[in-house]
Amino acid sequence: MTNSRNITLSEAVNEAIAEEMRRDPTVFVIGEDVAEAGTPFKILSGLVEEFGTDRVVDTPIAEPGFMGLAVGAAMTGTRPIVDLMFGDFLFLVMDQLCNQAAKTHYMSGGKLNVPLVLRTNLGATRRSAAQHSQSLHALVAHIPGLKVALPSSAYEAKGLLKSAIRDNNPVVIFEDKLMYNDRAPVPEGEVLIPFGEAHVLREGTDITLVGTSSMVQVCNTAAEILAKDDISAEVIDPRTIVPLDEETILTSVRKTSRAIVVDEGHQNFGVTAEIASRISEKAFYYLDAPVQRMGAMDVPVPFSPALEDLTVPTSEGVAACARAAVRGEL
Repeated sequence: MTNSRNITLSEAVNEAIAEEMRRDPTVFVIGEDVAEAGTPFKILSGLVEEFGTDRVVDTPIAEPGFMGLAVGAAMTGTRPIVDLMFGDFLFLVMDQLCNQAAKTHYMSGGKLNVPLVLRTNLGATRRSAAQHSQSLHALVAHIPGLKVALPSSAYEAKGLLKSAIRDNNPVVIFEDKLMYNDRAPVPEGEVLIPFGEAHVLREGTDITLVGTSSMVQVCNTAAEILAKDDISAEVIDPRTIVPLDEETILTSVRKTSRAIVVDEGHQNFGVTAEIASRISEKAFYYLDAPVQRMGAMDVPVPFSPALEDLTVPTSEGVAACARAAVRGEL
């Protein structure tokens, strides 16, 4: 049995990239401040010392430019890992990502692949204001040809990132900024999590809580609160929203007859809407209450701590919604 250690999500990401760079000489990292600086969050610290500046490549502040370079490099035989400093900067690379990387395999009749990983982040409550606090994963999940992963712990971060690097399709992986120092058991050596396989963190019988990224921990804490009221909540982490493990979610809802979907992206036209819609369409006759959605408020993320904290779902809010659903108050 492989030994597990409690390591941070940041260490898990660093470990995954280092292992894949050792395993495959075509893997390289490109982005702003990825070499000596190790990114603003220091996640990539130490990689340039081992692999050199040919494989850990600092770029100018020109996101469209280095994203375009990475797409071309992926098409011609390498496996780039693009480090996008903040998820909010997705808007700068949307043409390269959504019109080029996502469509090349289809438009070439299957002759070309773009095995590229775009690593970036999401999440509010870090006091970074409206242009550095968004959760924009629903934008890229809308584009055919892209896979989208949302790790909820150090274990998922390592396993999903290693799978993403080995995938022949472009993958966008979002890490929650507030979770970089969170620790979790991660086995030494090889950890691969297949895309499209959800994880049932906690089994329950009264209500299903589906959470993404850091909202998985919010749902888990909500389940603990609900247990004190003798309400049994099942907690599911989809891990990837593209592909989505629909069957695990539907199986759970058919058992519990109630569901809440929790995501830190804006609620309008987002991940909560998509997952809730699928539950309503495919498990309608099993439901004893309307499927509930809890996302970020549809406002720019405030800089004010008091206001910012109000914009995202909390464990107490999820628990209150679950109580109402179980008691038939919705």
